[in-house]
Amino acid sequence: MGQGLSLTVTLIVLALSLAGAGGLVWLEKRPVEPGRLRLFPTTPLIFIALLVAVVMIVHLLTLMGAETGGGRRPF
Repeated sequence: MGQGLSLTVTLIVLALSLAGAGGLVWLEKRPVEPGRLRLFPTTPLIFIALLVAVVMIVHLLTLMGAETGGGRRPF
């Protein structure tokens, strides 16, 4: 395997992060049982999963040849 993420790995990570975010949203929307504490912090994990998905989308665009930035450009 070469350096960096290939297209296949990028798509797999994107799909897993979106599926994970969907599963966590499902856990978040379940009704609360009185007297039981939720020991699994779903809200920060949803944010992290969506952040990973955005990074993978940008990486996918870069792999397809789109310019997603070029640093500082002269006026």
